[in-house]
Amino acid sequence: MMPSVEIDQVDQVAKATRVEAKQPSSSPTQIKSVKQAKKANIPQFHFPNGRPDDKIFKNDQETMKLVNLEFKLFKDGKLTKDDLGQICKIIGLPKYWKALLFKACTTTSKLTHLTFSSFEQTWQKLSQQCFDRATLFMKLISPNANYIVYEDWEPLLQDIVDTHPGLKFLHDHKEFHTRYIKTVIARIFYVVNRSWSGRITAIELKRSNFLSVLENLETEDDINLIRDYFSYEHFYVIYCKFWELDKDHDLYISKEDLFRHNNYSINPKVIDRIFSGTVLKGRDWREGLMSYYDFVWFLISEEDKRNPTSIEYWFRVLDIDGDGILSMYELEYFYSEQMEQMRERQIEYMPFNDLLCQMLDLVKPKESGKIRLKDLKQCKMANIFFDTFINLEKYLDYEQKDPFANIRDLDGPEQSDWDKYAAYEYENLVSEDGIGDNQEGYNNYDEDFDEEPMMFGNQNGINSN
Repeated sequence: MMPSVEIDQVDQVAKATRVEAKQPSSSPTQIKSVKQAKKANIPQFHFPNGRPDDKIFKNDQETMKLVNLEFKLFKDGKLTKDDLGQICKIIGLPKYWKALLFKACTTTSKLTHLTFSSFEQTWQKLSQQCFDRATLFMKLISPNANYIVYEDWEPLLQDIVDTHPGLKFLHDHKEFHTRYIKTVIARIFYVVNRSWSGRITAIELKRSNFLSVLENLETEDDINLIRDYFSYEHFYVIYCKFWELDKDHDLYISKEDLFRHNNYSINPKVIDRIFSGTVLKGRDWREGLMSYYDFVWFLISEEDKRNPTSIEYWFRVLDIDGDGILSMYELEYFYSEQMEQMRERQIEYMPFNDLLCQMLDLVKPKESGKIRLKDLKQCKMANIFFDTFINLEKYLDYEQKDPFANIRDLDGPEQSDWDKYAAYEYENLVSEDGIGDNQEGYNNYDEDFDEEPMMFGNQNGINSN
């Protein structure tokens, strides 16, 4: 029998436990206040308009006084678009934003001159809404949308053509303004629009080098030293290559025209895929034809197959069923055409099974026997892989040399394959056409073209893998 003392102790412990269990839980009001306290301690981490602390342009009172003094230097205190370059410098913006800034200040009144009061009102509003350059640039170039389309670039690029010292020689050749601008726009979307949507977002703009390259135009008078986007020499090479293929000069080429590119070196099955609209299919796309815009993408992709956009371009071409995997059947389909051409030319060729082992060893896909887009982006020799199925002349050239020699060129600050190609081809055009330092070798390439519209339409969006 248990002693009575121990029974009393057990009862006391049980009572204490029951009392403790009956303690009321926190009220909804208390829980809410705790949550609010925790929420209040979480610092803001999303800044869609940029971090206020990172703002590098100016709108303070002292700056606006300097701007006002600058306006007073002009007759009646009115500035034109070209006069805004100095204002941009005062407020901390690159010079070649002046056309966009002028357009923003005069968009409702369509004025040809700008007063200080109009500028101040617009600038204060913009600088209070945007806190980094990318966000401000988006607001200026596309005020009514959160993305940039082709038409939005015209005022900016036309101002560069009109005022940059390196393009002064184009002033008397206005028919080339449109073609140069179209080329620059195509190159901008090729590099910046990583989603392939035809709409450049603020995130894509921030991740690209476009704004820094645009700023470099202010300090570099030689436009050809700005190889990204703006080089006139690059434009000239692209335009002349297209002109040679476009026999009727309507700014469209056919399959038969593209077959002749680079001495018939492109696989005909590849050309069929390109013309099917599997890569680009914009509003200017016509069935059975390739537009000038699409040719810009084609030529850069053809000559620089290590570029991320180029890798995506050719992956789309080879991925016939669109499942995101290059199957053995798909690779054999394209290589069979290469074998046929080598057979006709009595060139010894590698059987497909042997070639397949070589390609898998080259790419080293993560999943055995399945080559995905990410595998090719991680491969340093994607150009060799693609040319095996796409360009017979380049494939045969690789076969004659050490296929791993290209790796040695990747460590240093080398020019891209596209830059090398453009420089080489431009020198050839100089020697063939007798182009002098004044860059007026375009005279042979303008006689048959009618004036065409400036801008392109939107593309159908196709997301990259």
